[in-house]
Amino acid sequence: MPRLQYLALLGLLACTAPENPRTLNYYFYYDPRSLDPALSTDVPTGEVITTLFDNVTQFDADGHLQPGLATRWENDPSGLHYTFHIRSGVQFHNGRPLTAASIRDSYLRALDPKLKGGRAWPLFPIAGAKAHSAGDSTARVGIAVPDDTTLVLTLEAPLNIFPKLLAMPVTAIVATPAAADFDQHPIGSGPWRLVRWNHDDALVLARNEHYWGKIPDADTLRIRIIPEALTQAAEYESGHLTVVEVPFGETRLWEKRRPAELQRRSALRPLYVAINTTHGPLKDVRVRQALNHAIDIPTILANLAGGRGSLAAGSVPPGIEGYDSTRVRYAYDSALARRMLAEAGYPNGFSIKLWRSARPEYARIVQAMQQDLAAVGINAEIVQRDASSARSAARKGEADLFLTDWYGDYPDAENFNYPLFYSGNRGPGGNLAFLADSGLDSLILRARSTVDSIEKVRLDRIIDQRVFDLAPWIFCWFPVDLWAQRPEYTGWRIPAIFNGQRWQNAHHTP
Repeated sequence: MPRLQYLALLGLLACTAPENPRTLNYYFYYDPRSLDPALSTDVPTGEVITTLFDNVTQFDADGHLQPGLATRWENDPSGLHYTFHIRSGVQFHNGRPLTAASIRDSYLRALDPKLKGGRAWPLFPIAGAKAHSAGDSTARVGIAVPDDTTLVLTLEAPLNIFPKLLAMPVTAIVATPAAADFDQHPIGSGPWRLVRWNHDDALVLARNEHYWGKIPDADTLRIRIIPEALTQAAEYESGHLTVVEVPFGETRLWEKRRPAELQRRSALRPLYVAINTTHGPLKDVRVRQALNHAIDIPTILANLAGGRGSLAAGSVPPGIEGYDSTRVRYAYDSALARRMLAEAGYPNGFSIKLWRSARPEYARIVQAMQQDLAAVGINAEIVQRDASSARSAARKGEADLFLTDWYGDYPDAENFNYPLFYSGNRGPGGNLAFLADSGLDSLILRARSTVDSIEKVRLDRIIDQRVFDLAPWIFCWFPVDLWAQRPEYTGWRIPAIFNGQRWQNAHHTP
């Protein structure tokens, strides 16, 4: 939207009636695809689900794992058996009691092979769960309910991150049996309940007065569908949104005009260029390291992303155990990059294709990268496709280089090494670099299975260092989220993980 149109819209909105102070106003870029946890595959769906439903465990705004429906849990020495102690007295929105059996039935529903369109993988570590989901009717799923307040889950193999998987949207607890239109009229037990959903317009939620935990301070949470970033900003400035994400291109303006309203948080999201380690010159680690030295990432971050990011020297983001703040990143040094390329047998460089999706902010970034690569003799042809096509090509191994990012599903170093670098996950599993390193694989599997939390952090650091040395990526930065909160409201914080904000503490301050 041009600036004059933006200002005109702002003036129009300023003339409209003020919002009800007991109503919180949020927004999405697009309509959620469903409100059924079992069908949750996108961020907006996950954000709504965390308000309407409870999980056995849950994340707080800082990404820390907290008790949810389970007041506590323990794991036996083998690492295979988790016992969760479930709260008594919890009710679904329709008044039905929620017990350990409700959790079992909800998990089995999410694993039902007839329920198409979801991704039940967070439950697959449970013994027999993956086979059951694939249609094996003889598979015995490792879910036991000794009584109304005890849930015992048996795993196929030790997995220390398992309690974090139970905080994922797909594992939220639904009232079963669910009606055919459950995705449009969900029944959960969360701090908010759905009042109405006008598709492509707004969702309206009311606080759950009978919630077992912290009852929301506000009466209503309205989530509007506003596709355009500048329209979102205009709505916020006119008082019609409680919070808004500041567009990258508007960073300096907002820092000047509204500094007291801004919040920052380093996102659990690396921005990187996946290097296909199976393609020609890119097989050589010296070439991959040379690419990292060839591109002036600090200048690109400062000039093209408003400085909103922390430079990356690995894949594990700041704020995650296993992150190493002392590691020195690949310095921008075109002369060194040329020498490394010559030592690898490419004194005159070579030609490659640099893929990107159609996201507008990526256009200038890849152009800057193209120029830096040309300076060391590498001819990088830019290939632009829509997001789905670009990611599909990268997953099939067609892209030499692919600029992309990775949104953390849960706050753990494992989520930034196992999907992204384990050889068994090459391509569709998340390893877009098609990296295969037996030593790295062994470390990753050990880190996943150890029951020693100190040993896990030690291994996570070693893994991240190994990844950095192998250079399967051009390491860019971890974006910094920048949001504004209206001065007449308080209690909202940028969540570290997308389903860590339940809007219970946000309220108007007269």
